[in-house]
Amino acid sequence: MSEHKTIIMHADMDAFYASVEQRDDPALRGRPLAVGGSSARGVVAAASYEARKFGVRSAMPSFEARRKCPDLIFVRGNMALYKRESRRVFEIFQDFSPAVERLSLDEAFIDLTGTERLLGDPVEVGERLRRRVHDELGLPMSVGIGPIKMVAKIASQSAKPDGLMHVSQAEVRGFLDPLPVRRIWGVGPVAGDRIVSAGFETLGDLARATDAELTSRLGDWGVEIAKLARGEDVREVEPYRDAVSYSEEHTFMNDISDHDMLESMILTHAESVARRLRRDAVRARTVVLKWKEAKRTAPGPRGYPLRSRQVTLGDATDDGMTVASAATGLLRKSGPTVPIRLIGVGCTNLLEDVDSTQTTLFHDTRMHKRNDLNRTLDRIDDRFGQGTVTRATQHSTERAGLSMQVKRGDGE
Repeated sequence: MSEHKTIIMHADMDAFYASVEQRDDPALRGRPLAVGGSSARGVVAAASYEARKFGVRSAMPSFEARRKCPDLIFVRGNMALYKRESRRVFEIFQDFSPAVERLSLDEAFIDLTGTERLLGDPVEVGERLRRRVHDELGLPMSVGIGPIKMVAKIASQSAKPDGLMHVSQAEVRGFLDPLPVRRIWGVGPVAGDRIVSAGFETLGDLARATDAELTSRLGDWGVEIAKLARGEDVREVEPYRDAVSYSEEHTFMNDISDHDMLESMILTHAESVARRLRRDAVRARTVVLKWKEAKRTAPGPRGYPLRSRQVTLGDATDDGMTVASAATGLLRKSGPTVPIRLIGVGCTNLLEDVDSTQTTLFHDTRMHKRNDLNRTLDRIDDRFGQGTVTRATQHSTERAGLSMQVKRGDGE
């Protein structure tokens, strides 16, 4: 029996958030559009291709985007809408292969290995996928196909906007060699600068280097990077990946030092995290509080000091009040003493949910009532939308921009 050659497709929606907005509002079509906050602290979550011609990019500060494109139209964004559309996109993906690895709301790896007899030529499959997404959702998508994940991902980027590129096994080295080293999937700006400083400008430079040269200039890590540059990517499509943590965070429009307000936000975040824990039937032993100080200490988006504190609970929990109590305790004991721009609550050290009868007798009555309340709130949220019912001590504070988090356990 012959072994199937590996065929991996990377499907990536084009300017997803912006494309959804332009699809739903004809007045926005053909216009330079940015989805995200327009305030001084806002960040571009997505930019239409009309805006990208001016140099506007996702993750760019909104003030810089407006400077590059004075006619830029800002849309606040609707994450619930994007999640619904994402769910429809992934339902289509699943019709082509059961092995779909979600990378974000708008992109995924799809393993087509062994499907040629059933589905046909991979290029034809990619075109059918693009047509279905366009016909059923009215949205553009680019597709890359290759024998390894990294090649498929780079190919989809090269095919944008609204295109398809296929790179066969025989074409891999010719495709990769001229590319700059920063195109390696998984290499960030800092690592890219390090590779260039070591004398390697292109993937071909890395691919042709000996292990001795790589080790002397970059250490053992250089040998592994060179394997990717040669097209030796052993990473498989992973359709099922367990979450290792759950978190919520909020960037304030204005600096905050009022601990009452921070405690209110902590409660809001804790309830949201706990709801997602319950949805995924897991509980957490460790609660994490993090914050970002308002005073910049270095240039760039990472120039604001990020601090965190954590505490491990005696019993694993999926209860928002318990998470909030632990995080508030951290705030009061060792939290920020200066104004902050961001507050976040997270849960980690996860365990599969346990039957409530395993809780101690002392906590039985109280926790049973709390669990009943949580289930009732979950049913209300599922029916009427998240945040329909909140606790009296919760207050809303405007975000500086649209949250770009893809949150496991969030059913919206």
